[in-house]
Amino acid sequence: MRDVAVRAEVSPKTVSNVINGVVFVRPETRERVEQAMAELDYVPNLSARGLRNGRSGVLALALPNLDTQYSAETIGAFVEVAHARGWAIQVEETGAEPQREFELLSRARAHLVDGLILNPITLEDSVIAEARGLPPLVLIGEVEQSLVDLVGVDSRHSARDMTRCLIESGNRRIAVVGSPVGDFQTATSRQRAEGYRDALREAGLATDAALEIGCADWTAAGAASAFSSYLDGGGDVPDAVFCFTDTMAFGVLNVLWQRGLRVPGDVRVAGFDNTVDSPYAVPPLTTVAFDRRELARLAIERLEQRIADHTLAPERTRVPYEVLERESTRA
Repeated sequence: MRDVAVRAEVSPKTVSNVINGVVFVRPETRERVEQAMAELDYVPNLSARGLRNGRSGVLALALPNLDTQYSAETIGAFVEVAHARGWAIQVEETGAEPQREFELLSRARAHLVDGLILNPITLEDSVIAEARGLPPLVLIGEVEQSLVDLVGVDSRHSARDMTRCLIESGNRRIAVVGSPVGDFQTATSRQRAEGYRDALREAGLATDAALEIGCADWTAAGAASAFSSYLDGGGDVPDAVFCFTDTMAFGVLNVLWQRGLRVPGDVRVAGFDNTVDSPYAVPPLTTVAFDRRELARLAIERLEQRIADHTLAPERTRVPYEVLERESTRA
């Protein structure tokens, strides 16, 4: 570290600040230090640093399903934000298995990771409802609780706003794909279904259980199968279909295309999440958009505060969103 400091013409303390990423260092100074580190092939001894300050420099991010486009984009945002703040990210998949969350909690308690960012699908299926003496932890997503910090989009309000938008465009028979069904009662599906019903009630429209299409597999194939079953079972073609993810909307668009129904001419289709593929759907997909980098920044900042002070009271932080209208719902 002293060699790096000499070459960069700074103090060893400044080199330490650059490596640890905790204290602000002017960009030009940081660039000189990083260049000197590269020229000298200097690699910080993270194990020694961890022994000294009791931290690993690693945060764990656990999502229910890593197979979706949303998950891929969320992971990318967290990795980018974490690296910029001096953290490494360990990615895990939990599904609805509390045992996987328990293993992560154990790693945090053993100081193998410094903090956890979890995205449980229900509070009932999450280990946090039972655990005591939790390590530094932040939830992202829709699970409403007062046990730990929560960062996420307000799914109920955003689903209500999307449904309002469809109603204001003249649609009256609006179907949803992703409504709770059977044992698949996730926090996301419940809240988005409630938001949909809120908008119908506000507009004086009756709710119709037949138009709430359950889908236990939130993939394009799962949505295509669920929507096809609805139509094959004698369900009338709705004015519009609000899918609870963009991925499911792609499946519905495919079913409509196969049956010769035009979008938006015959049916209007909307999604949720504004994934990178949604502007390139045919036609471009209307969706609920929010900044995943902002989600990552808010969650990691709160986790850093929690790591520094375990006694902080839990907070709920909402990420801004907007209904982004594209051709799939325009007259």
